[in-house]
Amino acid sequence: MSRRTSRDTKLTAWQLLPRDHHLSPRTGYTRDHWEAAADGLLRAAWRWASPGCALLDLPGRPSVSGVRSDGLEGYARTFLAAAFRVAGADGRDPHGWLDRYARGLTSGTRTPGRHDAESWPLILDHHVQGQPMVESASVALGLRLTRPWLWDNLDETVQDRAEAWLRGALRHVPAPNNWYLFPYTVAAFLEAVGRGDGRTRRARQRALELLESWYVGGGWYSDGDGRAFDHYNGWALHLYPLLEAQLAGDEQLLERYGPRLRSHLEGQSLLFGGDGAPIHFGRSLTYRFAAGASVALGAVTGHTPLSPGVSRRLISGVLRYFLDRGAADDDGLLTLGWHGPHEPTVQRYSGPASPYWASKAFVALLAPADHPLWTATEEPVPVETADHVMTLPAPGLLLQTTHADGIARLHNHGSDDVRPHEGESAAQQDPLYGRQAYSTHTGPTALGNIPDNHFAVEIAGIPSVRRRIHPLGGGPGWAASWHRPVFTEGPPMVPGLRVESVTVARGPHELRVHRVTGARGGARAIQTGWATPALRDAPGVLDVPDKFPLSALHALHGWTSSDEVRAPQGTAYALSARVPRLTADIVGPTLFAAAATLTAEPDPAPLPEAVSVLTATTDSIEVRWSDGFRTRVGFGPPTVEHVPAGGEPNMAE
Repeated sequence: MSRRTSRDTKLTAWQLLPRDHHLSPRTGYTRDHWEAAADGLLRAAWRWASPGCALLDLPGRPSVSGVRSDGLEGYARTFLAAAFRVAGADGRDPHGWLDRYARGLTSGTRTPGRHDAESWPLILDHHVQGQPMVESASVALGLRLTRPWLWDNLDETVQDRAEAWLRGALRHVPAPNNWYLFPYTVAAFLEAVGRGDGRTRRARQRALELLESWYVGGGWYSDGDGRAFDHYNGWALHLYPLLEAQLAGDEQLLERYGPRLRSHLEGQSLLFGGDGAPIHFGRSLTYRFAAGASVALGAVTGHTPLSPGVSRRLISGVLRYFLDRGAADDDGLLTLGWHGPHEPTVQRYSGPASPYWASKAFVALLAPADHPLWTATEEPVPVETADHVMTLPAPGLLLQTTHADGIARLHNHGSDDVRPHEGESAAQQDPLYGRQAYSTHTGPTALGNIPDNHFAVEIAGIPSVRRRIHPLGGGPGWAASWHRPVFTEGPPMVPGLRVESVTVARGPHELRVHRVTGARGGARAIQTGWATPALRDAPGVLDVPDKFPLSALHALHGWTSSDEVRAPQGTAYALSARVPRLTADIVGPTLFAAAATLTAEPDPAPLPEAVSVLTATTDSIEVRWSDGFRTRVGFGPPTVEHVPAGGEPNMAE
């Protein structure tokens, strides 16, 4: 039989299932579609299984961990989808998925560490051979969910071998971040099946202690020490402890972690576009619809501020978004990328099976068919109901959505990927964290191209990079931070050079204000806007459908020239992109202000008509919006004051 399935065969798995636009007027997806999607993804992946079912060697370039680890990853991550699928059906397994995973467990643990056709790699320290530790959590959680139908029917010798392999996660050192939840999950499973001991208790205690130290409030955790706030909050830091508490019936932990998830979802629900897209921000974006896992978990556990109809609209929206846009290739396999393959979205640790962490979204299937998550009629999600602006002080994020075009935006004044012990090396710049803003309809430009949404100080022709981000507070509709510009060539930094930044969001518009101090003579400032699909130069010919957004950037103060630059490598959304740019010389302490917008509204008003400058100095600016509303921004420390048209000042500190 040919390795390649037909397009029709692939579509049968989910797209050809009739849509139910009565129950789900916006997505057409029901619980049946979710089961069909899980079955379709599993069916495609299992075509690449080893004879003994222990490894799923999916085609593609290997990760830095090697092909054997990648094969284990294929087994473990798809096991999550199968486990949620079967557990949610109360053990009904019409496709016999669990028999395959039982065979794989038997084969993979027979002689772990050997380089034969089936053996799983050993679990070692994260800096030696750590990836199997990640996969051990998926194996353990899959076994936990399917215990009555899989684990309890295994021979005791196989159970012993599986325990011995899993215990490698308890004896070795995880990476200093969410990885501590992997031995936690392994330990929880072993205790649930009567195989716990002092080592499992210590693994659980250590993970929960670290989780407490990483909690910054408002439903947000940092991913380890430092200030990394991204999608790992939902698909790892909330998911593992709360799901375990739910499975164990641990009321004490449910009372601790449930309200935190509820708080998190108040903000996270604004990070999905009207088309279902999650915000394109942070690492591991190839996990795609795993971004909806925390929303599903909230519905399953009851710890959510969202109604069942809104919850299903969000999770079905993100699932359909990716399935409709080529996330699975012609063989039905999830690719490394975003819509389809996209190398700049992918990290070195990702291999062909890495995208199957998307299986976490199928936690939704733990809600039975008669659960309100599936029986309620879909309702509009927050981005579809009104314009929203929300400041999240703990992670230093400013969220902005517009209902007219369904775009969600994130302005980053607090999340970076610099660990506390690391220096701020420009060589380690990451477009997925270092840019000022991200959205559901645009992606950052790749390294080597003009950076989008970036403020740079240019010295001797070398533009600066933003690495460590220091929050300076925020209030209604605004957030602020400062950073130390660092450089890829020449001296790595300039003593005393500092950039303070404030973003004010209002409707579809943004006010971006920066104050530069400590710059030496000859320095230039550069501000770029949103990267959107490029237009062809041929008159009257566009390579962009009307539904794609347009970007604009307008100088308000300090800037002396403007142009537009192409990013030939494009983004996750466009083969080639255009980026608006402003430039100016820096003379002493200087304040720069610009208005920016990203909109897909038909016939939007010109940006210069949206906002104008009333007064400006080297450390403050006041602007008037088109409706008469005024905003004053000051520095030292940053303050923002809103003045309604004809009204009294409203300090928004």
